[in-house]
Amino acid sequence: MNVRDLPTEVAEDSEESGASRYRAIWISDLHLGTAGCKAEYLLDFLRHNESDVLYLVGDIIDGWQLRKSWYWHQSHNDVVQKVLRKARKGTHVVFVPGNHDEFARQFLDMAFGDIRVQEDAEHVMLDGRRLWVTHGDQFDGVIQHAKWLAYLGDTLYEFVLRVNHWFNRARSRMGLRYWSLSQYLKLKVKNAVSFISDFERALADEARRRGYDGVVCGHIHKAEIREIDGLLYCNDGDWVESLSALVETTSGELRVLVWDEIRGAVSTRSVVMV
Repeated sequence: MNVRDLPTEVAEDSEESGASRYRAIWISDLHLGTAGCKAEYLLDFLRHNESDVLYLVGDIIDGWQLRKSWYWHQSHNDVVQKVLRKARKGTHVVFVPGNHDEFARQFLDMAFGDIRVQEDAEHVMLDGRRLWVTHGDQFDGVIQHAKWLAYLGDTLYEFVLRVNHWFNRARSRMGLRYWSLSQYLKLKVKNAVSFISDFERALADEARRRGYDGVVCGHIHKAEIREIDGLLYCNDGDWVESLSALVETTSGELRVLVWDEIRGAVSTRSVVMV
């Protein structure tokens, strides 16, 4: 998908944009307020997809980066306005803050512009299964016990994203699709792979302890649907690297949608139904 081919305005009506309809959509790790946020892709996704419930699963606004230096492109404001418009038109929007927008946790159980702020949420699937919805940062040992290291890692991560931006501009000129350098590096580093595995198991264990059938989270920027010891683990990915969302279809099927093809084309991967 070439960002230059995407319109800048936000479509007013889903009927005009030919939107697909879902029971629920989960998105997280938008990181609005950073240069790495792919807001134009996200706007295109929001235009072409509607749902009964929209879960914002943390790190929607990147307060960490905004405290260091102010960055707010018009497209970021358009994303906020689009979500608010969805809420006004009847979509039930739930915001579960993450570590980068932890400032919002002081407003738990309050509503802003028809958007409800909650510590976590429960989603009941069409077949009756109960999913625990949480950002997941409370299961990240670095965030909990060495926050200074998390800030350092965030700075290095931002640098890689800037390199990734120019790298993908060159790919776009050659007619190649978006490819995440930062995601590739993470998955090639042994310690990072081990961290992701430990994180996923910790989330699954806690969901089981709470009596849920599955968990939906974000935080690690790795979209996935799979079983962990009989419990359903879902991660909706992000809008910095994987450009992905988790959806439940009207027939009750869970899918990861990867929004990285030309204008409204959807690539679906990692589909697991149990």
